[in-house]
Amino acid sequence: MKHIIACLLENEPGALSRVVGLFSARGYNIESLTVAPTEDPSLSRMTIVTTGSDDVIEQITKHLNRLIEVVKVVDLTEGSFTERELMLIKVRAVGKEREEMKRMSDIFRGRIIDVTEKTYTIELTGDAGKLDAFIEAVDRTAILETVRTGTSGIGRGERILRV
Repeated sequence: MKHIIACLLENEPGALSRVVGLFSARGYNIESLTVAPTEDPSLSRMTIVTTGSDDVIEQITKHLNRLIEVVKVVDLTEGSFTERELMLIKVRAVGKEREEMKRMSDIFRGRIIDVTEKTYTIELTGDAGKLDAFIEAVDRTAILETVRTGTSGIGRGERILRV
């Protein structure tokens, strides 16, 4: 089962490396990883997407909590949460394909952020399923390049990750 784990950790050299090393040493896979400083410049927020049984996720959480740099760990999938991912996708757009790509972008609430004679670059945000659906809906031969940020997640309502 997919889990989204959010961590607050000290914003210092090597902290990210130790978290990734923990996963690697135990044979756990990271499907997606996003990290950025928070409103407090001494802390970073890390969002890790991984898969595993509840027991495996519990072990991951315990190991993360043992790391000195980690301040707090929350499995967002234990409650209600909102997740988003950003994708930039460059597609071929020549002749009648231009209107079709514009229409597809509109259907998925994307924005065309760069236009050339032969291409469109489209920006899409949403959960991973929405972005995957866009890729499936577009002719595979029209896709020239894809860049995805990975998932960012936040608890809903009063649920917060704070020191």
